[in-house]
Amino acid sequence: MKSQPVRFPGAFGNQLAARIEWPDEAAGAPRAFAVFAHCFTCSKDLKAVHRISRSLTGSGLAVLRFDFSGLGESEGEFADTNFTSNLDDLRAAVAFLRQTHRAPALMIGHSLGGTATLAVAGEVPEVRAVATLGAPSDTEHLRASLARRAPEISEGDADEAQVEMAGRVLRIRRQMLDDLARQSVLEAVAQLGRPILIFHSPVDEVVSINHARRIYQAAKHPKSFVSLDDADHLLLARAADAAYVGTVLAAWASRYVGASATSPGANRRPAAAADTGVAHGEVRVHGGATGFRQQIEAGPHRLVADEPASVGGTDRGPGPYDLLLAGLGACTSMTLRMYADRKQWPLEGVDVVLRHEKVHAEDCHDCESASGKIDRIERLIRVRGAALEAPQIARLMQIADRCPVHRTLEGEIKIRTQQLD
Repeated sequence: MKSQPVRFPGAFGNQLAARIEWPDEAAGAPRAFAVFAHCFTCSKDLKAVHRISRSLTGSGLAVLRFDFSGLGESEGEFADTNFTSNLDDLRAAVAFLRQTHRAPALMIGHSLGGTATLAVAGEVPEVRAVATLGAPSDTEHLRASLARRAPEISEGDADEAQVEMAGRVLRIRRQMLDDLARQSVLEAVAQLGRPILIFHSPVDEVVSINHARRIYQAAKHPKSFVSLDDADHLLLARAADAAYVGTVLAAWASRYVGASATSPGANRRPAAAADTGVAHGEVRVHGGATGFRQQIEAGPHRLVADEPASVGGTDRGPGPYDLLLAGLGACTSMTLRMYADRKQWPLEGVDVVLRHEKVHAEDCHDCESASGKIDRIERLIRVRGAALEAPQIARLMQIADRCPVHRTLEGEIKIRTQQLD
């Protein structure tokens, strides 16, 4: 197994330390990539993480394990972090793999890293399978534990305090407890839409086995549970426990992350997406029992929509109007590209900036309505190309109004609503 040190920017722009574990060269190129998220206050170098990664590389997978901000060898102050920043660090790890190699087909998380994995995996269209080890089913478990260790924060007497966790003394701030109180993980589990494998010890004294039960009940099939018998939470008491997890995980993952993942395009679509029956041109939106987070299926693609925390959301995806503007912007850029290619003009790129606002009709000189408030979208376009001539640029700006989405938004729209069986 070859271990390659790498770095990439995390949630705060700081550099995160990571390692990619590669299969033996004799095995050829890895059949897929995996991301491993470690437990709260742990690091990528925890022996259990290393042992499990070694089992996965033995089955032909490459594994990225990294330190969250402020932990291990990563930059940043731990006191500045929270669960939301952990999610962003995990997203950054996924993005790094996607940009440098291939997006992960497998995501694995240990303890709170498992909770973070459950929250993020549904946003990654390339993920085919998810596994957790001793993961809490919510963030309230950690918030309550920190509140007990730092009563001066929970009771409002201080904004920060030092706590001891797993033999380490760490500085935390009130913002971490507040952030943990805002999270909703089981909703993400219910909408995950991926095969999931849950490892948990029935005698885990850090995270009760009841958390595994709640995750299992919230998840949709295919789902599996493996009892780790008398294993400890960190899988450190016996090397055999981590080795067992690695062996079982590698065998289970082979069903979903098989040799076919090396074929062109095979790693771009989760296995579960093939069974959704969502045709190209059709969009399905699924909301949970609480919160604003929505899972979106657009053909074989998966997206997430949400609202900012300021209006009660968890800010894990763009809002509805953001998606609307994105559709107009993408269509505008595509239309200009198609026109320039047909004309063989030297268009090197297009940048579109869009903003939406409600304005009074009397302030809009080119609007038909004379009173009340109307929707106005401001669209700023920059066409890039040093060899483009002024008449060509002017023509491209005119062509922007021919974008099909632009025409739809300015035309007569009728929306028919019916009850879905």
